[in-house]
Amino acid sequence: MEFHDDYPEYEKMSNHSEEEGKPIRKKLWMVFWIMLGVTILELIIGTYSSKMGLLDSERRSSTILKIIFVGLTVLKAGYIVMIFMHLGHEVKFMKWTILAPYIVFICYLIFIVLVEGTYVGIPDNRTPPHKQYLENRKAIVDHLNSGGHSNAAEHH
Repeated sequence: MEFHDDYPEYEKMSNHSEEEGKPIRKKLWMVFWIMLGVTILELIIGTYSSKMGLLDSERRSSTILKIIFVGLTVLKAGYIVMIFMHLGHEVKFMKWTILAPYIVFICYLIFIVLVEGTYVGIPDNRTPPHKQYLENRKAIVDHLNSGGHSNAAEHH
């Protein structure tokens, strides 16, 4: 089945000339390189986080590492919204109407990660963790810190 409408010149009008296409392609490539750069930065930080001191003594993510990753993710998401969803060209009121609920939600998620994400007993958890959990956790952390590559289940 072939598509027909009342505007037969649509296909011709949708194509840009070479002069119009150059700045569009240049902008798309700029977005690609920025997003790739931020993603590579995230990978480098994640790979070398233990060497940069961004993990605690039990090899868990520190608060600063969590903030860095959430910040970089929000940066990428914001850039996608501004460029590809054309929010960057809207009036200020429209931007805030769309972004305010997401900003509140992201702040809530950050709160959950930083405050409620410590339920295993650190810090100030009123319910002490199970003894077997602590023993298993210590064995796994000791194994990881010793540089061993055998199965961590052997330490149970």
